[in-house]
Amino acid sequence: MLEAISPENILFLDIETVPAYLSFADMPENFRDLWDKKSAYIRKPEQTAEDVYGRAGIYAEFGKIICISAGYTVLQDDGRRIFRVKSFSGDDEKALLEEFCQTLVKFYGAKPGALLCAHNGREFDFPYIARRMLVKGIKLPPMLNVHGRKPWELTFLDTMELWKFGDYKHFISLNLMAALFDVPTPKDDIDGSMVADVYYKEHDLPRIATYCEKDVLTVARLLLKLRGDSNEIAEVRSIV
Repeated sequence: MLEAISPENILFLDIETVPAYLSFADMPENFRDLWDKKSAYIRKPEQTAEDVYGRAGIYAEFGKIICISAGYTVLQDDGRRIFRVKSFSGDDEKALLEEFCQTLVKFYGAKPGALLCAHNGREFDFPYIARRMLVKGIKLPPMLNVHGRKPWELTFLDTMELWKFGDYKHFISLNLMAALFDVPTPKDDIDGSMVADVYYKEHDLPRIATYCEKDVLTVARLLLKLRGDSNEIAEVRSIV
């Protein structure tokens, strides 16, 4: 089945998220109470809701998206495959989501039946983006509007799911999978655990976007490996 899908019809993506507020104390009182209840499931007995606030960014209800990187492959006449990538980043989450939404609509319009691909995207990236779009009052584009669709009608690919081969309990990090397939690691500067500090303490969005783009490129290269595709990515070009 995977071999029947053209890589050029796939939009690869990755997102970076952070807690919606700088600190637990900065949250509105009602959200502090709600986080206290939510975090009860992830706290150790001696920990408080404030102690684990750094993990709030992984939940769409308590976090926000600060960067989305998306890319696609172009197979040229000479057989070389080019990867074109663009990042949407900023403090204004609604603005970056709207811009990304326009890209999704444009890509799907040019390639009907196009797919989205991410590592652990089904459990994290895709639902997180959809939830934050709804919170910000943005109409879901066709590629994310999966309500009522049957599993085989979904427009999602997930490199982690593909690696499971039906083993539902198995988890593999992007870094480990890249090492297995001899793909350059995307974790050569920062990793996901450092993003919130880089954002709130340094406000270095370009650094975060660069990290995010490396993840996207890695996902694309892994998908090609899983397909057994001999035309690997030869060049990366940024879209301004």
